[in-house]
Parts: sequence; C-alpha cells; structure tokens
Amino acid sequence: MEQIPSAHVDTFARDNLPPPEQWPQLTRDLPELRCPDRMNCGFELLDGTIERLGPDRRAFVGDDTVWSYGELRDRVDAIAHVLSGELGVVPGNRVLLRGPTTPELAACWLAVMKAGAVAVTVLAAQRSHELRTVCDLAQVGHALCDASTLDDLVKAEVPGLRVTPFGGDSPDDLHRLTERWAARPYSAVATAADDVALIAFTSGTTGRPKGCMHFHRDVLAVADSFSAHLLRPEPDDLFAGSPPLGFTFGLGGLVIFPLRAGAAALLQQWSGPDEMLRAVQQHRVSVLFTAPTAYRAILGKLADGDARGEPWDVTSLRRCVSAGEHLPAATWEAWHERTGLRLIDGIGATEMLHIFLSAADDDIRPGTTGRPVPGFEARVVAEDGVTPVPDGAPGLLAVRGPVGCRYLADPRQQDYVRSGWNITGDTYVREPGGYFRYVARADDMIISAGYNIAGPEVEGALLRHPDVEEVAVVGRPDEVRGQTVVAHVVLRKGVPGGQETVDRLRAFTKEELTPFKCPKEIVFADALPRTQTGKLQRFRLREAPAQGEGRAGRGTP
Repeated sequence: MEQIPSAHVDTFARDNLPPPEQWPQLTRDLPELRCPDRMNCGFELLDGTIERLGPDRRAFVGDDTVWSYGELRDRVDAIAHVLSGELGVVPGNRVLLRGPTTPELAACWLAVMKAGAVAVTVLAAQRSHELRTVCDLAQVGHALCDASTLDDLVKAEVPGLRVTPFGGDSPDDLHRLTERWAARPYSAVATAADDVALIAFTSGTTGRPKGCMHFHRDVLAVADSFSAHLLRPEPDDLFAGSPPLGFTFGLGGLVIFPLRAGAAALLQQWSGPDEMLRAVQQHRVSVLFTAPTAYRAILGKLADGDARGEPWDVTSLRRCVSAGEHLPAATWEAWHERTGLRLIDGIGATEMLHIFLSAADDDIRPGTTGRPVPGFEARVVAEDGVTPVPDGAPGLLAVRGPVGCRYLADPRQQDYVRSGWNITGDTYVREPGGYFRYVARADDMIISAGYNIAGPEVEGALLRHPDVEEVAVVGRPDEVRGQTVVAHVVLRKGVPGGQETVDRLRAFTKEELTPFKCPKEIVFADALPRTQTGKLQRFRLREAPAQGEGRAGRGTP
C-alpha cells in the first residue's frame, strides 16, 4: 500500500501507523469517495463550502454567538496563524483540544486542520490522569483549552506541554493572540490525503486507551457516505446534539456534516432533556443527534410539557439520528407515534470514525440497525473473525469501507482487523434482505446512556483508593440508561462497609474519572466469585440482584 509523500514536518503520526499489512482493506468505489492526492479537510469543509455557497450563510450558533461562514473563516485563519506563528506548531505536531461544545472549540479544530497539525480532541470532563495518559501516548506538545476547563489539564503536569487558554482574560489568551491576525487569510497546508488529521481515543477494554488515527480523506468520506446518502442534509438545516466534540459521533454530527453541506450547527453544552427541548424550540433545530436514552427522556418531557405545563414545540425537527447504543423498537415506535418522525438508527465506532450501518425513511425496519451505508460492506462472522455465518445465526460484526481502524502503535490492531475486515466487537445477526440486528456487545464494555465505559478502567481507579482490596466492575441492565455501572468491592480489613464508605468511594472516583464512568452502585462483598484457577466469574456479578443506586451490601455475591 503506497503512501502519498507527507506534508508533515513532525512525522510521529505516520511513523506510528500500523504496518500496512495490518490495515483493513479500504474501498472507495463510490465516485464521491475518491479524492486527489493532496487535500486538506479543514480547507474543504470551510473554504470549499464558501466557494460553492458564499460567505454569508450562517455557520455556527452559540450561547451569544452567530458566525457566518465568512466570520468563521476569519476566526479559523487567525487561530491558524497563531498556531504556526507565535506557538511554533509545525505540520504533524499533535494539538490537544479541550473544552465544552462551543463555536470557539470547533474553530480551533478547523484551524488545527488547516495548519496541517493533528487534532487530539478530548472531553471537557476528563480528569488529570486520563489527560496525562492521552498526552503521553500521542506525544502531545501543544494544547488549546477553554479557560473554564484549565484546572485538570494543569494538574496533569504533562512534561513539555504548552497550554494556550481561550475564552478567558489572561494576557496569553488565544483571543488576544489572534487580534493582530484579524482578517488576514491563511493558506492551508497542502497535506496529503492520507496524512493523519486526528487521533481519537477510545476507552478500550483496559486502562490503556487506544488512539485511532484518521486521515484528511477519512473526514470527508464519512460526510460523503452516511451524511450525504442517508441523512441528506440541506443548506438551511440547523444541526444540534448532545454528544461532545471529543467523541467522533459529536465531531461528525456537529461540525463535519453541517459544514460539508453548507448548513449550520448549534454548539452548546446541554444537560438533560429540558435544555435539549428548550434549544430545539428556541433555535428551530432541524437535525438532532443524540442517544436512545435521551430520546426516551425527551418523550417523557413531551408528555409533561415545560415547567408551565405548555407543550414543547419540536415541529422544526425533520431528521433525528440515534447512535451510541442499541435503539429498541419500542423507543422507535413511541418517537414515531409522538412526533411523526422516523428515527435514523446507526452504529459507528471510534475506529471507523462514524456510522457505517444505518437506514433512513422507508428503508427503516424498527428493531434492526439497518444495512451497510453506501460505500461500506458488512458481514457476520464466526469467532475466528474470518468465517461467515449463515443469515439468522449470531456472530461477530465485520465491516470494511473507505475508513477503518489504524491504532496508534498498539498491538491490539491485530485483534480489531482480521483478513482486511474491521471486527467491531459487536454480536449481530444478518437477516433476510440484508438488514443487521444487534444482539449484544461481544466483550465486557459497558454501554450506559450512549457512553462506552471500560470496566477495568473503573476498577483501576477504585483500586487506587487505600480502602479497596479488590474490585470488579460490570454493567447491569437498566430500562433508562441501557446499562448502569456497578462496582463490587472487597474492602481492606477493618474498613466498615456502610453508606459513608460508599459516599467516600464515589467521591474519589469522580476525582479520578470522567463522571459518566463512575459507579452508580457500589456493592460490598467478602470476596469476589472466581473459578478454581482464579479467574473472575463476571457473569455471577451481572446476575446479582440490584440493591439500589449507591447502596452498600455485605456478603459474597
């Protein structure tokens, strides 16, 4: 597999790609998925759209912000000038991006793209040790961080990391640094189509996250496949959603897809269905991205009305995308009955950048995820990851298309990619007609309210507490969240197992981990169930009866 000569001065990303023989087979059969050898996705999404539709269309809307495409380009170009000027960022350097969902954070991402650097976008809620791990794995030297989320990044004490805040009032704030570059165009770096544009980190199934490297051409490929063929956005659409830009689900749905279509995006940080409904009603959102859990919560609020008992107005919505966890047929039916809208279900993966199985409009069969997105192929295979199984039989989902898994210097590449196919870790059944029905996760990943949570990572955090002797974390089925995180804890001798200890451990994990990863329930046990060879019997923990959120118990499960 011959690579195009790179524009990167810092070649770390390309140097740490897996060997070509471990890559998935990449297919770009659709004409729109073919691209020139040299292309910069930041330029294509912004300048290319302006060339087609002009600079005056609305691009990003924030709490107190409305930027046209022309104003957004001015802001992005000024940031790119600062990156390659005052900050000394060269093509290929990794730049950490951190903050709540705002137009400014999205502008920073676009500037990193145009400057030919590599974006490493993380969650605003991630804690210092998580940030330190990401920076170490990706060898990050620069960070653009919202001033409201600086503390944990400073506490991370990453050696050699230069942090530039934005949205504050310090002398080194990015806004001040960009003042002298106002209205000065920036020529995008002529990156290779297969230069790495971003490294997106997964939680993984251990404490060590996996960095997924995606190229400039990949960014456009997900827009020109799922978005163009199934979502079919229009220039007058206003996108909005709950996933943060630190997740590729959010990056695609709130930045890549709207900009590629010349549409606009509402970039705000939401908390709960009331805020989501208020935003939809106030701004007349037409395209919504969120998880099934949120759609169920919204349904409840639609039945109750707002705080005054007035009905919520969601008549502006025309496309609703559900991903992040399995969408039950009952939720689809209830949403359709209430709103008249057909939820577009989909499954994606950080390794695949965005959605690769889906269906829209009359092609939807509730209870199934859908069929391969145009440009992708999918099949169900046996445990060997190679042998296809017959329709109707469960097996591992295998996918290939224009994008695929390329881990950052990680031996787990050979687990995810087998014989040219991406093995996603999901168990599926292929039904007659080519529809794929989700069965379960094939590993111990906990999926709660659309978030992927690695049990071993939560275990590692709890084990750092001096009161904890042993711990095992599992997911328990939950009607609202899909699954809840339950920690089974063996305390050190002499430590009482009451509510005070529960509160102490939960407070500790909230300091150690992103809050959504923290246990909703902590159960104390005298010992964890193991086989005679010492292997933990997680199935017995999953089958243990629920004790109620946050409650403590005693005794062997």
